[in-house]
Amino acid sequence: METYHIFRDLAIIILAAKLFGMLARKLKAPQVVGMIFAGIVIGPSVFGIVNQSEYILQTAEIGVILLMFAAGLSTDLKELVRTGPAALLVACAGVFTPLVGGYILYSCVYGFSPLGSLDFYKAVFIGVIMTATSVSITVQSLMELGKLKTRVGTLILSAAIIDDVIGIIVMTFVIGMRSPSSDPVGVIWRTLLFFACCTAFGFIFYRLFKLLDMRYEHRRRIPIMGLALCFGFSYMAERYFGIADITGAYVAGIVLCNIHDSKYIAEKMDISSYMLFGPVFFASIGLKTSLSAIDGGLLLFAVLFVIVALITKIIGCGAVTKLFGYSGNDALKVGVGMMTRGEVALIVAQRGLSVDLLDPRYFTAVILLIVVSSLSTPIILKLLYRKDKA
Repeated sequence: METYHIFRDLAIIILAAKLFGMLARKLKAPQVVGMIFAGIVIGPSVFGIVNQSEYILQTAEIGVILLMFAAGLSTDLKELVRTGPAALLVACAGVFTPLVGGYILYSCVYGFSPLGSLDFYKAVFIGVIMTATSVSITVQSLMELGKLKTRVGTLILSAAIIDDVIGIIVMTFVIGMRSPSSDPVGVIWRTLLFFACCTAFGFIFYRLFKLLDMRYEHRRRIPIMGLALCFGFSYMAERYFGIADITGAYVAGIVLCNIHDSKYIAEKMDISSYMLFGPVFFASIGLKTSLSAIDGGLLLFAVLFVIVALITKIIGCGAVTKLFGYSGNDALKVGVGMMTRGEVALIVAQRGLSVDLLDPRYFTAVILLIVVSSLSTPIILKLLYRKDKA
């Protein structure tokens, strides 16, 4: 492929992603959904204007790393500590129930496979995709209702953050285990060793960045060095521990999330992500999605996938919330607030695709889940809060 064709493809991807993103927002759907549909329309499934290339794949990889770095930067560790065991147990339930539900769904449809086989891990990975929580829609809804800072709102926000951390760890473990030559004990030790090293190095880098932040507040050198840390942790994760690079990027964001200029770093990262790397990543998912493979069976699976993903979050998170003395209505609010999916689910699905744990045709189910959960959550939350006033 000639170099100048890359510029044409990038121009088409960026323009199409922006237009479809604006259209999605007009329809009250997440912009990322519009970007994915842009990739489908301009890709081989519809018009075939842009095809997947090595450059687009690598640019999309940078995009997903920047997204996970930003997710880590937005984590509030102090808030996690403050909310205590309730948020932790709600998050654990919010990971465990969808994980089991996804595995059972895939196995019931395609058959139960022997423990340790590739098909077994494919079934488990369907559950891993379901574990991801994206509360951006929930947060916006709670803000409009004036309920974000309430006891329930704080629990939802904190549990969602912990949920994503646990979900990333589970994804890392499953990907490590899927290799035919993998040693279960070795995978566990590598995972533990990775997080131990991140804790040690993270503390050193946190202190270093804190000193630099005091001396060079709101200077561009801070985001630049933060980006270097992000790529460094991503490389270390893959190269030395066999851990997904996005896990390293996420941890790098957590390391810097409590320095004074964390929001400033996130703003600078958002410029690159919003302008180029983000649209390319989401559009690349559309480019990989195969509409020709959609049939009645796959459509039925997609519908069941959405139903199981939503119900397991509500049941798991709601039941544990009830155990902590919350009313039935408040427990239902927490369950509904935790059921939205977004970028993290796409990132996990994309990672599964790259290691042959997910077929491209299942992206249809993931996209449908994001659309349905994003549209239904605000409506259901408003009804539940209206019930309080009745």
